[in-house]
Amino acid sequence: MNLWTRLLRWYDKNGRDLPWRKTRDPYRILVSEIMLQQTQVSRGLIFYDRWLQQFPDWKTLAKASNADVIKAWAGLGYNRRALMLRDIACQIVGTNRAVFARPHENRAVPETEAAWRELKGIGPYTAAAISAFALRQRTLPIDTNIRRVLGRLLFGTTYPQPTIDDKIRANVDRALPKRGRFYDVPQAIFDLATTHCTKVPTCATCPMRTVCPSAEKFLSGRVRVPKQMVKKAVESKHRDKKFPDRIYRGRILKHVRENGSVEIDEIGPVVDAGFDATVDRDWIIAMVRRMEKDGMLSYLGDRVTLPKNL
Repeated sequence: MNLWTRLLRWYDKNGRDLPWRKTRDPYRILVSEIMLQQTQVSRGLIFYDRWLQQFPDWKTLAKASNADVIKAWAGLGYNRRALMLRDIACQIVGTNRAVFARPHENRAVPETEAAWRELKGIGPYTAAAISAFALRQRTLPIDTNIRRVLGRLLFGTTYPQPTIDDKIRANVDRALPKRGRFYDVPQAIFDLATTHCTKVPTCATCPMRTVCPSAEKFLSGRVRVPKQMVKKAVESKHRDKKFPDRIYRGRILKHVRENGSVEIDEIGPVVDAGFDATVDRDWIIAMVRRMEKDGMLSYLGDRVTLPKNL
C-alpha cells in the first residue's frame, strides 16, 4: 500500500464532517478559508452557516456595507478579515465601491490558481486552497499543518520551519499522487495534523507510523520539543499596558458596535481598566484613527460610529 492510499483510507474512516468539504462552490470555500485563519474550526463552524444565510453569494456580499460585515463578523476577531472578504467579492462581481454598484469590469470567478492570486487579499495559500478544493486542481496549500506533517513524513524533519516550504513545493510529486483524489490529500493531512501529528505527536497510534521517518525519532524519546514552532511577530504595545494594541482595538470595535455611537472620551475607561486620560487619550485616538483608515470605524467630531456609507 503506497503512502497516499494509506492516508486516504484513514481519512475516509476518520475525517471530520465539515460543511465546506461538501461543496465545490469557490465562494463558500473562500468564506471557510478566511474564517479559519487564526480561528479554531469549532468556532468557525458556529459562524459559517450564519454568514452564508446573510451573505449567500458574491453579489450579496459585494453590496454589503462595512457596518454590515463588521456586525456579521462580531465574535470572530481580526475584523479586517471581514472587510477583506467583502472586497474580494467586489473584485469578482466588478463593483466599484467608490460609486456604489456601478460595474467597471466584467470579472468572472477565477478558474486557475494564478488568476486567484491576482485578486487583492488572496495570498499563495488561499489561492492554492481554493484551486485544490473548489477546482480540484493538483496543487498544495501549505500552512502550518501541511508543513508539519509533510516535513516529518517526507523528510524526517521533526520540527520543520517555514524555510522547508520551497523544498515541499519542489517535491510536489512526492507530496501528492499524480492522479485520483489528490485534492483530498490536503484535507486528510489537516485531520492527521489535529489528531496524531500534533506538536507533540502520538506516533504510537498514528496510521502513518510505519512509513514516517520521524516516528522512530519521536518514539525514541530523544526529540527535544521547542517552546514555540515559529517566532512570534512583535506586536505594538502602549507603554505598560497588559495587552498588545490589537486586543484594545477589538474592545473598541465591540463597544462601538454594541452602542452605535459613542463619545471618544468614554472609550478609554471602558476598554482599559488602567486608563489614564493624561497619558492614554492620544493612544486611544490613534487606534480609532487607524481603525477609521482600515474602514472599521467612522470618527467625526467627538463621535465614533460604525461606517455606514462604505
